[in-house]
Amino acid sequence: MANNDYDAIVIGSGISGGWAAKELAEKGLKVLMLERGRNIEHVKDYVNAHKEAWDYPHRDVPTQQMHLDYPVLSRGYQLNESTFGMWANEQESPYVEKQPFTWIRGYHVGGRSLLWGRHSYRWNEEDFLANAKEGVAVDWPIRYEDLAPWYDYVERFAGISGNRDGLDVLPDGQFLPAMELNCVEKDVAARVKKAFKGTRHILNARMANITKAMPEQNRVNCQYRRKCWLGCPFGAYFSTQSSTLPAAMKTGNLTVRPFSIVTRLLYDKDKKRATGVEIIDAENNQTYEYKSKIVFVNASAFNSSWILMNSATDVWEGGLGSASGELGHNVMDHHFQVGASASVEGFEDRYYFGRRPTGFYIPRFRNWGDDKRNYLRGFGYQGGASRSGWRKNIAEFGIGAELKQAMSEPGGWQIGMTGFGEILPVHKNRIYLNHDVKDKWGLPVLEMDVALTENELKMRKDMQQDAMEMLEAAGLKEIRGFDADYKPGTGIHEMGTARMGRDPKTSVLNSHNQVWDAPNVFVTDGACMTSASCVNPSLTYMALTARAASYAVEALKRGDI
Repeated sequence: MANNDYDAIVIGSGISGGWAAKELAEKGLKVLMLERGRNIEHVKDYVNAHKEAWDYPHRDVPTQQMHLDYPVLSRGYQLNESTFGMWANEQESPYVEKQPFTWIRGYHVGGRSLLWGRHSYRWNEEDFLANAKEGVAVDWPIRYEDLAPWYDYVERFAGISGNRDGLDVLPDGQFLPAMELNCVEKDVAARVKKAFKGTRHILNARMANITKAMPEQNRVNCQYRRKCWLGCPFGAYFSTQSSTLPAAMKTGNLTVRPFSIVTRLLYDKDKKRATGVEIIDAENNQTYEYKSKIVFVNASAFNSSWILMNSATDVWEGGLGSASGELGHNVMDHHFQVGASASVEGFEDRYYFGRRPTGFYIPRFRNWGDDKRNYLRGFGYQGGASRSGWRKNIAEFGIGAELKQAMSEPGGWQIGMTGFGEILPVHKNRIYLNHDVKDKWGLPVLEMDVALTENELKMRKDMQQDAMEMLEAAGLKEIRGFDADYKPGTGIHEMGTARMGRDPKTSVLNSHNQVWDAPNVFVTDGACMTSASCVNPSLTYMALTARAASYAVEALKRGDI
């Protein structure tokens, strides 16, 4: 086989791209994975994995030059010395904000699978029904039962720690033992459960951090270092590098090509099929073409839609998949940065072991069961309790031995929770190509036109008030509500723009994630989402990708694509 001719091409190497490569390669296809950024090798390239704050020139604090070069990252916590170089270069890859949108990107092999928060929850049955019931956007073309066996499949391989809690709102899965709640979290959980008569639950967060070794993947259980986003040399959390990429490479069927910016899909308008892709080599600026029978577009939600918009423009002005008028529309995220915190008394003689990389989760309880609000959908909370350590401010001591002694002793207990709310799919929330602004390689950039609707603004009031209410019911002190004026994108859960549906007139993809006008093109990352739920989406991307890959291989065998 020529080195530019493959059975399948996978665009992107993040969470969904890694799964696509693994599944297709293990099923015998010769696969080319294209990544626009640099290569990062497991363990070897985790250069900061064993460093502490004092090992950095500026104690892990961003410099003024970093703020100038990375104005988007400067809006949040992502800009620091320890992960510097792991985020997209904002000077080389700009975008335009018609309305404020914080787009956090990772352009390298592994993508944001090396940097994600690792919360891993299944959608529930109602999540797939809500659009149809409420007359919002379009109906999902699949239901929970269609995805349930694939949730099982990806959970077993990825390694998800958690408890089986028996709640319809948060379906149970195939879990490794959960990371235990600490003493304060257990106490507050019991108080909240009693105060609200079992309608609200503080649970162990379900995380893609393994608590038992998985020797078949050469992964060691979590070491409680809480350095996950520096790359884990133990492979204790799920990433492309630790899990799906080694499995794919083991088959001998995968070729990985970094520094490969996909500019468009090659499209045969007579056969209504993609024939491959065109790329620009990010290092030498040369253009190359690669051919394949199927293409999986997993460049992350917005970049995947960018590729579609820039493809087959001789057939459709808006690009491949634009016939419905929905390509680029229905942008979603999870709105957050709202909740409450409090001080906890009575546990001054208690501490915890290690630096657990997780916390607790409170599943949705609004607009669930008999509860009805003046807005649609709902929210959950992520949070944790801890004692302050050496980073705390000691007002009484400015310098010297007394300061060192005070900093070596644990401070008081604090507990906090942040809500994550569902954003509805709205047609006017969109991204589109801006041909007046170009990136380093002369390609048009995306322009963002996204804003919260009245539905989310109403929800945020409950997200703060309910958090304060729970902490008060638990008898805590110094309760402080907060709302940090969230702007879209900050949740780093961008979804929509190439939604699944039942009708090619109203959607971009069908029930198997195929582009209606090119059935050998599959989109299984966040772009495909028809609605957002309120739980973290990555586990659903994994399940959708595994399901679509299985279908693609069988369809290829039948000659259907």
